[in-house]
Amino acid sequence: MQAAILSLLLLGALSEGQALHLIHLPATGNVAENSPPETSVHKFSVKLSASLSPVMPGFPLIINSSPLTEAFRVNWLSGTDFEVVTTGKEQLDFETGPHIFDLQIYVKDDVGVTDLQILTVQVTDVNEPPEFQGNLAKGLDLSIVEGANPGFLYQFEAFDPEDTRQNIPLSYFLIPSSENFTMSNNATLFSTTELDFEAGHRSYHFVVEVRDSQGLKASTALRINIVNINDEVPRFTSPRRVYRIPEELGPGTIVANITAEDPDDKGFTSFLLYSITTVNSYFMINQLTGTIQVARRLNRDAGELRQNPAISLEVLVKDRPFGGQENRKQITFIVEDINDNPSTCTKFTFSIMVPERAAKGTLLLDLNKFCFDDDSEAPNNQFNFTTPSGVGSSGRFLQDPAGSGKIVLIGDLDYENPSNLAAGNKYTVIIQVQDVAPPYYKNNIYIYILTSPENEFPLVFDSPSYVFAVSELSPARTRIGQVHATDKDLPQGDIVYSISTGGASLQYPNIFWINPQTGELQLVTKADYETSPVHILRVQATNSEDSSSVTVTVNILEENDEKPICTPNSYFLAIPVDLKVGTNIQNFKLTCTDLDSSPRSFRYSIGPGNINRHFTFSPNAGSNVTSLLLATRFDYASGLDKIWNYKLLVYITDDNLLSGRKRAGALVETGTVTLSISVIPRPTTVVTTTPRPRVTYQILRKNVYSPSAWYVPFVITLGSVLLLGLLVSLIVLLAKAIYRHCPRKTGKHRTFLVKKGEMKDAKRELVVETIQMNTVFDGEAKDPVTGAIYEFNSKSGARRWKDPLTQMPKWKESRPQEAVTGEGTKPPGGSDKERDGLSSKAQAEDAGPGSRNQDGRPSTPKERNPALKSQASPKLHPEK
Repeated sequence: MQAAILSLLLLGALSEGQALHLIHLPATGNVAENSPPETSVHKFSVKLSASLSPVMPGFPLIINSSPLTEAFRVNWLSGTDFEVVTTGKEQLDFETGPHIFDLQIYVKDDVGVTDLQILTVQVTDVNEPPEFQGNLAKGLDLSIVEGANPGFLYQFEAFDPEDTRQNIPLSYFLIPSSENFTMSNNATLFSTTELDFEAGHRSYHFVVEVRDSQGLKASTALRINIVNINDEVPRFTSPRRVYRIPEELGPGTIVANITAEDPDDKGFTSFLLYSITTVNSYFMINQLTGTIQVARRLNRDAGELRQNPAISLEVLVKDRPFGGQENRKQITFIVEDINDNPSTCTKFTFSIMVPERAAKGTLLLDLNKFCFDDDSEAPNNQFNFTTPSGVGSSGRFLQDPAGSGKIVLIGDLDYENPSNLAAGNKYTVIIQVQDVAPPYYKNNIYIYILTSPENEFPLVFDSPSYVFAVSELSPARTRIGQVHATDKDLPQGDIVYSISTGGASLQYPNIFWINPQTGELQLVTKADYETSPVHILRVQATNSEDSSSVTVTVNILEENDEKPICTPNSYFLAIPVDLKVGTNIQNFKLTCTDLDSSPRSFRYSIGPGNINRHFTFSPNAGSNVTSLLLATRFDYASGLDKIWNYKLLVYITDDNLLSGRKRAGALVETGTVTLSISVIPRPTTVVTTTPRPRVTYQILRKNVYSPSAWYVPFVITLGSVLLLGLLVSLIVLLAKAIYRHCPRKTGKHRTFLVKKGEMKDAKRELVVETIQMNTVFDGEAKDPVTGAIYEFNSKSGARRWKDPLTQMPKWKESRPQEAVTGEGTKPPGGSDKERDGLSSKAQAEDAGPGSRNQDGRPSTPKERNPALKSQASPKLHPEK
């Protein structure tokens, strides 16, 4: 155990001998305060480790300090020698800053061996010269009023870091010495005499010096100014009070020079301040020199100066320092008018339209209504007009009377006149408006006179009618022809062409189009000769003044553009296998038509599907009707024929009448027909009852729509719409007739019975009758009095007698005591029959058409109960 410990101690000693060391550290270094940058503080060196690895670049360095500072850094001297110096980044001040700094110096070599030591830096005190504080170090200016009593002027104060801290007084001196000023030992400045500004110096210059106990010194400049006292009133030296100036002087122009002097300081007018106390915007004064200048435009011809050209001002002069003394003076400026405004007009260019048939002597323009002169006084505001001139104006226009500005017509302005055409019917009149006073300003006036044409000639076409021809094969936008219209009136305006009528078909609303500018007629779509071989158009030409129309006939040239159409278009045939050659198969025939070809132009041929040429048409050309024949017999036994169903495509061409040479270049149309033929073989068994085999023929008909038959669905649709409209109108008429001859049932006129003795009061009774219309009666009941059947509405309570035709009532004789009045007593003067009646609600319905008496007959007014009227008809109270 002891051996192990000794081994560890030995290894530690060996490692210490091989470690990296900072030599001469830790240590203490001194530096004087206020030392400049790069001042040496302490030198040290580095002992390398046993590996002799060099120190890494940038090391050693100060990694920390107490207190923190940037005032020091490490500089490399040579090899492994280094030095700590000041940086100058921070001022080292013994009096205000720290006195001691602990710097941690760190070093590291390339293999990572390090060392850290501390350098203590002490800042030592150095004696510094005294100094004046603040602005006093830059110098001092003092001002003393002249005539002031001698005495205290200023207290100087300086600071010395060492002596002030030790309470050692500083010494002050005034250089050079003066009999007017003195400096005490405690730095107080005194004046010793009264100072006079006019008699003596106006300022004094000194140097104030301060010294410390060791003879270090500092100084500052001192200037003492003597202030003049102003006690005299300034006097004006310029006698003029009225100034006449022309208008329109430019801003800044000097129009007057006001001068004054101050008895306190003769010859120094710059110490006086001038101002204008009157509120105005036209003039300003230089406050130092007294010169009056124009501040804004002086326009005699506008504003307040046009009414009053005089401007009065009050000039104030005062002493410059503090404005002690002042004086005032009245002056007047009279602004005089000059001819500065040329005669002008509200506009200088006029454009006049004159009808070509205007009479001579017509006044065209009066320039006096547009021209004026803004000058305020005569003759500056007077003007006249010069003699007119200009291209084409001679002999046509004149100023009458001369100089008046009235332009009149004296010549001919016919628009179609060759001389006027040469001038373009445009004339320029140049006239000048000029002042009658110097400098005779002039302005040119340009008058442009344009002749307005009138409609004297009609618009006519070059031809009374036009005839053009175009092929029906021509495509859209094909040029057909051109129409042209002219108007002898000048100038020639734009003529617009249009088609007013014609040029329509059932398929297209417009077949033709005309260029509105050129009159060129073009196709909008192809024209069909078969639909309409001739089109008659009405073309209209219109300009700004007139219009005219002309008839244009367009003949459509026929071309072979229609395909042959055959009936039937397709067909199914069945033939026996042993049909004889030359037989017309099932009597089948083709009937063909072509809208633009002759029947003799057809040529028939069978295309693919006619194997072994078994089938042919006869005739095969020159007719519109042809038959299908069997050309060769069928041979299935030898294997020549193998198919039993044939599908033939038949071509019908309309070139039969053309020779071979013409056929190559001619337009040929071809139609087609499809035939399906089924060959029926011989029966395999023999039927004894049938002498020969029966052949069954199937005929297949197809309804194929052809575009050329477009009118068929159109006619059918139109007929259906018309038939439907006719049927609706008949139904409406029938309903009206039924309504007119079968009116609704209404209640008959009711006559109310009046009892005897009540006729005198009948005029005072108000009869109220309520008729319920269109009431739904959903129930039936039997009247307990009469036994009659009545209908009622379960919701409203309305009642009516049931139609007597639908019921067989059984009438019973009512007893007299069963009839009651509204009060339960018999009405006076009533009979037994009158007492018979309905209940209160039934009585209200007694006057209806279903009322009956006791015998079952319809009741009459005499037989009805008069009590109903008394209950249903309230009486008016007699007037008192």
